Amino acid sequence: MEQLFDIFEKFIHADWFNSLIGAAIICAITFVVCRVTVYFARRLLNRTSLLPSSSIFINVIRATVWLIGIGFVLSACFNVNVNGMITGLGVVGIAISLGFQDTLSNLIGGLQVSLSRSVEPGDNIRMGSSGVTGVVKDVTWRYTTVVDSSGNHTNIPNAVMTSTAVTRLSPLSDVSIALIVTTNSERLTATAHHIEDAAEKAVSRVSKIKKGPSVSFSAITERGFQGTLSFTIADASKAGNATDAAIRAIAPYVHNHLIEEEMESLAEPTAATGAPADPAPAQGETVAAKPVSASGGEAALAAVAAASDEGDK
Repeated sequence: MEQLFDIFEKFIHADWFNSLIGAAIICAITFVVCRVTVYFARRLLNRTSLLPSSSIFINVIRATVWLIGIGFVLSACFNVNVNGMITGLGVVGIAISLGFQDTLSNLIGGLQVSLSRSVEPGDNIRMGSSGVTGVVKDVTWRYTTVVDSSGNHTNIPNAVMTSTAVTRLSPLSDVSIALIVTTNSERLTATAHHIEDAAEKAVSRVSKIKKGPSVSFSAITERGFQGTLSFTIADASKAGNATDAAIRAIAPYVHNHLIEEEMESLAEPTAATGAPADPAPAQGETVAAKPVSASGGEAALAAVAAASDEGDK
């Protein structure tokens, strides 16, 4: 029993055991400091407009804290000259940079994209060469993640983002619907108000509205007044449902030239083929009156009356 106690006492007072305990304590402190620093950094990025809320900044902060903590472990617990190590790594840095050339280029590209604010999380973009279109979800130390309308995630290397033309499109939460209204000029304003009210009631059932529906007209065509219905919703993921609801609601107020053209195409063959018109009623035959305009109503009734008189004779 005494021998076991002596072995345990030697184990506790060993230099490497004390160094291990000290390293564990420093690592625990580093872990806590890293969590607290990252927490406040996320809150700062979400509240400030100076920098975008990209995770690349969080990754850089996390890596910096851990590098400092590891430096303390090597210096305090294992008596390693950290300054000399950094100098030695500077000499070997050229070889390391050649081996991690792609990684370093993506890291530098991500910092460049984020600091210049050319691309931020939430932007709706289109890549010039690849044709990728979607909303930027995040910019990490290596990739820029883009989510398209179908929910597919595309990881684009940051080096490609800095060397390719990127077009920033209007946000998906901004919805624009082209329309044509056929009404007289006196009722154009009233019709526009009806369209706005109908769209607002329909869209509000789908998502919260940040900017109410507004109708603006841009041209006068042979089919009617050409315009656009525009509104902004709070949830961009519901843009498709909001657009569908708005179109269904404003359908009674807009012009559907396709139906008109179809009706005209059905009416034209009758005149073109020379189909015989309705035969004239025989003497004494009753005439069925068709719907007519108010101005021609008396003339139609007079014609029916005249045919009846001739039949009596």
